[in-house]
Amino acid sequence: MTNTFYNTHNDILDLYTKAITKAHGKNHPEVFQVRAIYEKIQDKMTHLQFDLSNEFTQLRSITHNYAIPGDVCNTFKATYEMLEAFDHISNQ
Repeated sequence: MTNTFYNTHNDILDLYTKAITKAHGKNHPEVFQVRAIYEKIQDKMTHLQFDLSNEFTQLRSITHNYAIPGDVCNTFKATYEMLEAFDHISNQ
């Protein structure tokens, strides 16, 4: 299921993780770490390495369990919601 979720959502997560760094990086510098970790996930998935537990542990820590700040756009919200769903699926 991890691979299916990734294949379905990678393009949008790639776009959104880039977009939120530009739109919210000044007020939410953690999004730069989110982007870097997502790039690691992409690399692992490309090489068929499906153990993403370390990356999702880091994401949960950085994002305070995907808490959505009150001053962000819908793209930011959607990014965190997709990452949380990906996290949940990868841990099944």
